[in-house]
Amino acid sequence: MPLAMQKKVFITAAITGSGNTQDRSPHVPRTPVEIAASAIDAAKAGAAVVHCHVRDPESGAAARGVDLYRAVTEQIRASDVDVVLNLTAGMGGDLVLGPAEMPLPFNPEGTDMAGAAERVAHLEVCRPEIATLDCGTMNFAEADYIMTNTPGTLRAMAKRMTDLGIQIEIEAFDTGHLWFAKQLVEEGLIVDPVMVQLCMGIPWGAPDDLNTLMAMVNNVPPNWTFSAFSIGRNQMPYVAAAVLSGGNVRVGLEDNLWLERGTLATNAQLVTKAVGIVEAMGVGIMTPAEVRTALGLTKREPLG
Repeated sequence: MPLAMQKKVFITAAITGSGNTQDRSPHVPRTPVEIAASAIDAAKAGAAVVHCHVRDPESGAAARGVDLYRAVTEQIRASDVDVVLNLTAGMGGDLVLGPAEMPLPFNPEGTDMAGAAERVAHLEVCRPEIATLDCGTMNFAEADYIMTNTPGTLRAMAKRMTDLGIQIEIEAFDTGHLWFAKQLVEEGLIVDPVMVQLCMGIPWGAPDDLNTLMAMVNNVPPNWTFSAFSIGRNQMPYVAAAVLSGGNVRVGLEDNLWLERGTLATNAQLVTKAVGIVEAMGVGIMTPAEVRTALGLTKREPLG
């Protein structure tokens, strides 16, 4: 596939994520006020899109309370900074089995399984412009943890999200996830063209070597919009890799805590560094308004 960089790309800032990073950096936001403030700062630094999870304000652990999502989205929308709002719909599919010789019953610590309607309840209230759909099941880092997204659940979630008029961002952790995304389009559950986030380097999904990245890119239909990122120390090299491969960019504390060796980052600092890389490559940075036009997004207010 020949290189075909875009003239302009958009940057997504993944603000806090659901990983156990809350005690590894003071910059990982926990409360709705902190998450919203960090998102606004990232937008000021050049992120056109902010991708938000929520956390328990006390412990910092991953959460999915509708009230927490509403508090975050209301504070972002009430600011004088324009940004495209992207909420996760990935929570509620966490399955932790028992040890290898006794997988059942499930381990209650870490297991959080919810039905499709419950997993998108916050979207119905908050009405973001974009929401993510993790398009497959996979072993996920820890020994007995499975990120569970069955075909039936994904079909039900996709239909609800489409009916709400929300742009679905397919989160693809391997090529099979792209295959199923195409199937969802064929079945009319997702509107074509699709937006895709290529999630590289997450154990045990697609590794973040460039051959695998290009295999992922080559499985994205040419009329779809894609972005790509890697976690940890390869986050910034993947800014360049994503742009070179014709895609858009994602950075943020969900995926990487470090600005450089020995220096913990803020979301705004990571966005600023990404902006520098993109512009040094001769590529422009899209504004939120330009992203809305390119993706056909509708900015709406939450339900009363």
